[in-house]
Amino acid sequence: MSFLFFLLCLSHIVFSQIRYTIPEELKRGSVIGNVAQDLGLDVYRLRSGRARIVTGQSIQYTELKTDKGILVVNERIDREQLCGDVTPCSFSFEVILENPMELHRITVEITDINDNSPTFRKDNIVFEISESATLGSRFLLASAGDADVGINGLQKYILSANDIFGLKQHSNPDGRKYAEMILQKSLDRESEPRISLKLIATDGGTPHRSGTVNIDIIVLDANDNPPVFNQSLYRAAVSEDSFKGTYITTLNASDADSGSNGLVTYRFSNMEEKLAKIFNLDEITGTVTLTGLVDYEKDKKYEIMIEAMDQGGLTDSSKVLIEIIDVNDNAPVINVMSFSSPVPEDSPPGTTVAIINVVDADSEQNGQVICTTDRSLPFRIKSTLTNYYALLTDAPFDREVVPEYNITVRAADSGSPPLSTTTILRLRISDVNDNAPLFEQTSYVARVAENNSPGLSIFSVKARDIDWNQNARISYSLEETQSSGNPTSSYVSINSDTGAIHAVRSFDYEQIKQLKLVVKAQDGGSPPLSSNVTVTILIEDQNDNPPQVLYPVQTGGSVVGEMVPRSADVGYLVSKVVAVDVDSGQNAWLSYKLQKVTDRALFEVGLQNGEIRTIRQVTDKDPVNQKLSVIVEDNGQPSRSATVIVNVAVADSFSEVLSEFTDFSQDKEYNDNLTFYLVLALAVVSFLFITCLVVIISVKIYRWRQSRVLYHSNLPVIPYYPPRYSDTLGGTGTLQHVYNYEVCRTTDSRKSDCKFGRAGSQNVLIMDPSSTGTMQRIQSEKSILDEPDSPLEVGLIVAFYYCRYCLLKLTELWDAVNSAPGTAPQLCNIYYHGIHTTHIHNFKNILLLFSETKCYYLALCILFNQNILKM
Repeated sequence: MSFLFFLLCLSHIVFSQIRYTIPEELKRGSVIGNVAQDLGLDVYRLRSGRARIVTGQSIQYTELKTDKGILVVNERIDREQLCGDVTPCSFSFEVILENPMELHRITVEITDINDNSPTFRKDNIVFEISESATLGSRFLLASAGDADVGINGLQKYILSANDIFGLKQHSNPDGRKYAEMILQKSLDRESEPRISLKLIATDGGTPHRSGTVNIDIIVLDANDNPPVFNQSLYRAAVSEDSFKGTYITTLNASDADSGSNGLVTYRFSNMEEKLAKIFNLDEITGTVTLTGLVDYEKDKKYEIMIEAMDQGGLTDSSKVLIEIIDVNDNAPVINVMSFSSPVPEDSPPGTTVAIINVVDADSEQNGQVICTTDRSLPFRIKSTLTNYYALLTDAPFDREVVPEYNITVRAADSGSPPLSTTTILRLRISDVNDNAPLFEQTSYVARVAENNSPGLSIFSVKARDIDWNQNARISYSLEETQSSGNPTSSYVSINSDTGAIHAVRSFDYEQIKQLKLVVKAQDGGSPPLSSNVTVTILIEDQNDNPPQVLYPVQTGGSVVGEMVPRSADVGYLVSKVVAVDVDSGQNAWLSYKLQKVTDRALFEVGLQNGEIRTIRQVTDKDPVNQKLSVIVEDNGQPSRSATVIVNVAVADSFSEVLSEFTDFSQDKEYNDNLTFYLVLALAVVSFLFITCLVVIISVKIYRWRQSRVLYHSNLPVIPYYPPRYSDTLGGTGTLQHVYNYEVCRTTDSRKSDCKFGRAGSQNVLIMDPSSTGTMQRIQSEKSILDEPDSPLEVGLIVAFYYCRYCLLKLTELWDAVNSAPGTAPQLCNIYYHGIHTTHIHNFKNILLLFSETKCYYLALCILFNQNILKM
C-alpha cells in the first residue's frame, strides 16, 4: 500500500488528502492504513477532535479506529459492484476533526482480483450457413463477459480444433474483445449437415478462468451473397431528457441476392438486458428508437452491435455509438459537514463557522457550482478542497445588537437555465461580558424626612446591563466616602440585589442637611465590569425644635426691665424680642404675639420683627410696673412656641422706679452680703487695674525721654531694637508684640468672652536716611527700666491684662448674683441691661444715674468696661 499526502492551509482550517490502494474482497477489519501517522497526528488528537468519517455513499466501506489511528475495512468491497468496468476504481470520503477544525480527504483505490470467470449469455449458439458460402465468410460469435478488468478480464477466445472454421479476434475502442468465425473450407451439407464446435473465452488472471459456449452449425443450401452494411460504424446522439419513442438513427444493409435470399432483417447482437429496456430496433427498417430513459450521470454513451441477416442465414455486422447529451437536470446538493453554534461575540473575523460540501451530478458547465451567502450579513464563503466550502465570519459580532443570524447558503450551477439550492443555518451568538451596567439616570436625588425610623427604605437605584445571563446579573454596593466626617455606611445601607437604599439610623436635619453617596453597580462577568452613580439624599426638615429667645435673656428669677418715660410718644420702641429657630423653611418662620400684658391697650408687639412699641400716649395713671408675656411661634405643623417675660418700668426717673422696686419681695439674706463682697472685689480689682495703667504710662514716658536725649546728641545714631520688639510709625512699643484682641459680648454679659489675636506686626527696624554710622548698644546704661524686655515691664503688662480679665468675670458674676428683683444694686442691674438697649450712653448720665442709686463702684466698673477697656 502506498499513499500520497499534501497539506493545504486556508483560513483557520487545515486541509489534506491521502490516497490508499487495496485489493477488493478484503475481510472485514483488514487494515487499510495508519491515518494518524500519515496525517502527522497523534491518537490523542483524533480522540479530542472527535474525528469522524463523512461519506455521501449509502454503504460505509471503511471505519476509523480513533483509539489506534488506523483505517480498517467495514464492509465487503466488490470492485465490480462498486465501479463496474470503470478503471481505476476508487471511492473517497472525508475525515473531519474539531477544536480546531480540520478536514482531510481520503481516497481508497480498489484493485481488481481475478474473482470472476468469463461468461456467455447463452449456452448454445446456432448458425445456419449455406453450403455455398464462400471461403473467407465471417460469422460473428457471441462475446463473453468478464466483470474483472485489466489482466484479470477477458483476454482471448479459443475455438475447438477443426479444419473448416478458423477464429479471428478483434478489439473495440473501449477494449472489449470479440471474435469472428471464418470459413476456411467449403461446406458440404450432404457429407456433414451439422457441425458442433466449442468457443472458449479465457482471462489473464492467475490462475486462469474461462467460460465455454457450444456452437451448432447447420449447413443450408446455397445462398451466395451475404448482406452488407453501408457503414461499419453509425454515430448518433440523444439528450438525456428525451422522451420515449425518440428517433435515434436508421441502419441500412443490402443483399445482392434476389428473392427471399435478398430479404434482410436486423437484430441486436449480444444485447445486454438493460440496453434492451432502453433502445428498440425495428427488424425490418433498421430504425433505432428510445424506449426507456437515459441518464447522462449514469452512462455517457452506449455502444450497440447490430447484425443484418438474409433469409439464407448470411449476416453482416455494424456498430452503433449513441452519445448521451447532458442537460442541466440536477440541482446542486448542499451537505453541511460541520457547524459550530453558538460562537462567542468576540470571535475575530475569519473564524470558521461551518464546512459545507456541494455536489452537482451534472457535468461541465452544468456541474460548475458557485456557493454564495447574503452579502448583508457579516459572513463570507471561501472555497477549500474540491466541492468543499468554508463559511467564515467577515466582521465582529455584537450579541446585544443581533443575538442570532439566519444564514442562507445558496449553491447555483452554471447551466442554462441555472439550478440552485439553498439551506438556512441558524447561528446563535454567545454572550461576552463587554458591557458595563448603566444606571437609568446620571444622578439621583432622594428626599427623606428627619427623625425617620432606622431601617426605613429611602430610595432605589436601578441599573441595566444589556449582556445576558451571568454577565447581566448586577449587584449594588456603596463606595466608601465621608459625610460630615463619618463614613456614609454609618448612615445608609444598600441591598446588593435590589438596589434599595435603607437608613441605618435616624437623621437630624440640624446636624446634617444632605448625604452624597456613590453607588457602584457591578455585573457578574469575568472579569466584572462596573459603573458608579451619585445619589444625593436631601434631609427634609421637620418642626422638631421650638423657637429660642436670645433677648431678653431669661434666667431663673431674673428681672429684665425696660424703662419707658411717661412722655413717650405713640410708637415708642420699648424693647425688641429676638428669637431664632434652628429649623428651616416655614418651620423657622417666627411670629410674635402678646400673650399676657398688664395693660393690653398700652403695648403691642410686631408680628414679624418682635418690636414692643406703645400704641397710645402714656398717662400718669398707668402703673409703673408693666409685665408683658410675649409668645414666639413658628410656622410649622404643628407649630411650636416659646414665651418670654418682659418687665417694663413706666417712669421719668430712676427714683420713681426705685421706690417701686423696693416693694419687691426680698430673697434670701445671703444675697445682700454677696452683693457687698462683689462690689468690694470690683473696687479692689479696679484699683489694681488703674495702678498698672499708671505705671505702664510712666515707663513709656521715661523711655520716650531717653530716646529724645539720644536724638539731640551729635553722634550719628541708628536706633537699636532687640529682635523681638516692634517699632512702627516712629513709635517705640512697650510690648514684645502688638496684639489685637476682640471682645465678644452678648446681651447677657455672663456669656461675654475675650479673644486674643495673633501678632499684628513683625519686627521692623526703621533707619533714618540721614544717619551715616552705626552705634553699638550702650553698655553703660544698666538700669532695668532701659531693658525693653525687663521683668518689671513684662509683669506690668501681665497684671494689666489680668485685671482686665478679672473685671470682665466680676461683672458676669454681678449679673448672676443680682438676677433676683429687689435692693438698690438690682436697680443698677436694670440700668446695666438698659445701657445696651436704650438711649443712655454718655458719661454724665451714667454718673448721675448711679449717684442716685449709690452704686459708685459699679458705675466705675461699667465705665471701664464700656470705655477704658476698649483701648
